[in-house]
Amino acid sequence: MKVLVWHVHGSWTTAFVQGGHEYLLPVVPGRGPDGLGRARTWDWPPSAREVTPEQLRDEDVDVVVLQRVRDLELVREWLGREPGRDLPAVFLEHNAPGLEDGAAPVPYTRHPLADRDDVPIAHVTHFNRLFYDNGRAPTTVIEHGIVDPGERWTGELARAAVVTNEPVRRGRTVGADLLPGLAEAAPVDVFGMGLAGLHERYGLDPGRVALFDDPPQAAMHAELARRRVYVHPVRWTSLGLSLLEAMHLGMPVVALAATEVVEAVPASAGVLSTRPEVLWDAVRTYLHDEDAARLAGKAARAAALERYGLPRFLSDWDRLLGEVTR
Repeated sequence: MKVLVWHVHGSWTTAFVQGGHEYLLPVVPGRGPDGLGRARTWDWPPSAREVTPEQLRDEDVDVVVLQRVRDLELVREWLGREPGRDLPAVFLEHNAPGLEDGAAPVPYTRHPLADRDDVPIAHVTHFNRLFYDNGRAPTTVIEHGIVDPGERWTGELARAAVVTNEPVRRGRTVGADLLPGLAEAAPVDVFGMGLAGLHERYGLDPGRVALFDDPPQAAMHAELARRRVYVHPVRWTSLGLSLLEAMHLGMPVVALAATEVVEAVPASAGVLSTRPEVLWDAVRTYLHDEDAARLAGKAARAAALERYGLPRFLSDWDRLLGEVTR
């Protein structure tokens, strides 16, 4: 079938377009939020093709995967069809509740589609479905799937790795304020987008904390795998795909026991706690005990492959798309 889907989250879309459908990716002049088109730093198959809004009217779209309220407006404007009524639709909710501007605080956050029953909401974690007020909207959970980068961990660098985007702007949400404590326990390499100003904002010593701003995904995976341990200091998120990618690489995990992380990371794969001092002690242990790090990393990979493998993810989406287009 022809699936209309916006390029909103690159890692998620990378997994989604590996399926057996034709994926129509809107592209607009300047490649703004209404149409980023194909990714430039991920490997996507030819079945994921760019279409302009004008070209989209000539496409026989079977179903649309909405990811923002704005997408509803764009479907009406570009196709002249109403999602859920004239065009089968699913609303994919990436975010944990309470993160949007103007949203009610958790646990009172009401989903934007809570008053509709014609567009099912697909949450990416069970935590998100539980904490949103979904109203009368049908809901399901399709957990993340990862294109397996392979077991590549060497741990040759006795350093901790963190992946985060826009930590200066997002601050406590992504645990940026915890980086000074982590840096006391281990030298740290931070990968991600929007890292400028991080040293200054949190008083980080460049000799202890190195920044790798906006690396290509393949290059980042190669570099992550050289670090001894992956640290996930995020307080509030759905479930960081970079965490699942690190587990696929075979990295041991040290993470805040928050949101869906407590379900995704088994005890054998690392250390989870709501106490930063416990996490930093675990980081020190892995830095000094390479064998323990290797064993935890193997457990992390096994758990990630079992729960977040690509075949299960694509099968779940095929089922849901089949249901809404039936």
